[in-house]
Amino acid sequence: MAYTFSRDDIAYLASPAGAAALAEVGDLALTPASLLKDLERLRKSFGDHAPALVETVRLRRRAAAKLDGAGEWLLTDDALQQATPTAVARHRAHRLAGRTVHDITCSIGAELAELSRVCPAVIGSDLDDIRLAMAAHNLGARKVLLAKADALVPCSSADVVIADPARRADGKRTHDPAKLQPPLPNLLTAYAGRDLAVKCAPGLDFDKLGWAGEVEVVSLDGAVREACLWSPGLAEAGVTRRATVLSSTADPWTLTDADPDEIPEREPGEWIIDPDGAVVRAGLVRHYAAKHGLWQLDPRIAYLTGDKVPEGVRGFRILDRMEFREKPLRAELHRRDCGPLEILARGVDIDPDALRNRLKLKGSQPHTLVVTRIGRTATVFLCATP
Repeated sequence: MAYTFSRDDIAYLASPAGAAALAEVGDLALTPASLLKDLERLRKSFGDHAPALVETVRLRRRAAAKLDGAGEWLLTDDALQQATPTAVARHRAHRLAGRTVHDITCSIGAELAELSRVCPAVIGSDLDDIRLAMAAHNLGARKVLLAKADALVPCSSADVVIADPARRADGKRTHDPAKLQPPLPNLLTAYAGRDLAVKCAPGLDFDKLGWAGEVEVVSLDGAVREACLWSPGLAEAGVTRRATVLSSTADPWTLTDADPDEIPEREPGEWIIDPDGAVVRAGLVRHYAAKHGLWQLDPRIAYLTGDKVPEGVRGFRILDRMEFREKPLRAELHRRDCGPLEILARGVDIDPDALRNRLKLKGSQPHTLVVTRIGRTATVFLCATP
């Protein structure tokens, strides 16, 4: 169970004595195997502060891959889970550069840290005293006004309002806009007529939501991180859907529904390409295909095919194609001395792990199966593993 921080904890952790203690604790393993022994040792040195020190060091280690400068941050477990990755927050901040911005669900300040670099005035507010105290520490000397305020009660005249409703209800992740905290319908009513950017789960049904502005789905290093609802005043003219692909090692790129989407209907090419999740969630598979000279295996399926693979993208070279029936598939895989097997599936109801177990492969050659539906036929493509 996660540790519950108090205001006294925050005051101590943010003090010079706390910083020195955190540095000492940071030298310990704090693994599940060593934790009890480490904690016993730390209680002798730091008394009742030991649990807060251990929790902070462990959270900082987890946050290192998500938040720039996490080694100096104060966090809670829930706040870290909900925090926007720095790369995603930085991308959004650049879209808002030059404006005054109020983050009405600021939590520990992950969004504020990036907004403060490019915006002339930034306000952060939250109802959680502990998270606000942590945000004050995390932001350091950055010029950000922090306040305790209800997200559903407008309290500033900032050019833009940013909100990140919590995506859990009754301890479970929810895709119901009315069950977000604060509820999305209430949020939209409270800020009607204002320029608004709302972060939300990419699994929401945006068509049912009836959003009048732009829906941007963002991925980072291959994982879909969030969707952002941009109100009409913040959206690019003529754009209602956008996919933005961020990477730690490559330049970002974006695709919108204003881009061309005309693609041919052809038999499968030499390669199968699985587009980035942001492209799929944003409904821009055809647009991506048109940009890269690809086409679809089936109009209802997100897998693409072509005779070349876009630069920097993982492709699967087709070796064989057959109707999806396990017995002949097993025979073909054994004939090819298949051992390690990656299984990708769309449009068919299969459990890749269960299928892999049933195939009972004992060979040495790695392969990839792409199982999908073409028309009404469940089809399997046997591919070379990249």
